[in-house]
Amino acid sequence: MQHPTVRHYNHDMLESLRRWTGMELLTEPLPVGVTVDAMAAADVEIGLSSAWYGPGGPLISNDEVADFVVRSEGRLRGVAGADLTRPVQAVRELRRAVTELGFVALRIVPWLWQLPPTDRLYYPLYAACVDLGIPFCTQVGHTGPLRPSETGRPIPYIDQVALDFPELTIVCGHIGYPWTTEMIAVADKHPNVHIDTSAYTARRYPRELVDYVRGRGRRKVLFGSNYPMITPARALEHLGELDLDEEATELFLSGNARRIFGL
Repeated sequence: MQHPTVRHYNHDMLESLRRWTGMELLTEPLPVGVTVDAMAAADVEIGLSSAWYGPGGPLISNDEVADFVVRSEGRLRGVAGADLTRPVQAVRELRRAVTELGFVALRIVPWLWQLPPTDRLYYPLYAACVDLGIPFCTQVGHTGPLRPSETGRPIPYIDQVALDFPELTIVCGHIGYPWTTEMIAVADKHPNVHIDTSAYTARRYPRELVDYVRGRGRRKVLFGSNYPMITPARALEHLGELDLDEEATELFLSGNARRIFGL
């Protein structure tokens, strides 16, 4: 999820998402209390609030996320962003975010940079994530914004990164549709590769993913909302229709995230 800034929420590239969800442009900053209330409405205890860095600069900076975390009174945890074009500075900034700001992960959105996760500019950050003991979060599948989707393919990109960095924990957001079967295959192949369901409501999970969560993939898949585009309550509305057993439900909603992010 992300607690948005005005420049993030109102960016032109997100126009298609606003159109799909019926959301209006922000005229002033969104209070952190609105986000906390949306979490509370769905009985969500902790949200991972992500920074957003792109070629034009930060749409949500690490320092802004740190401020949101403080204002949330313990309900949010920070997920760092980084400027891929300045790899040495990016590694230093990631270390600062983790060691000084208490962030629990790094997230980079490949389509925003139009660079696949195998590009050499990512690799110093992968090594830093391993060294810092934090997961790398990214996006797989097609793009909602009107940008090319190729960078979201699980094969070859996530597969190759996991081969190059077997110690790196990777969390692949947005399910991987229409390459969901590929994404499941990569998660099966690599012990440290996981999937999160952000940007999808429970009713829209592909059948192969539901079967995976019910069975062998129950320790591999994490719930996510992609708030504010989808509220946690809406994302969870039809959870009961998935027919998950008690263990699978607990792991999906809480246990896997607590283990992977050290919450």
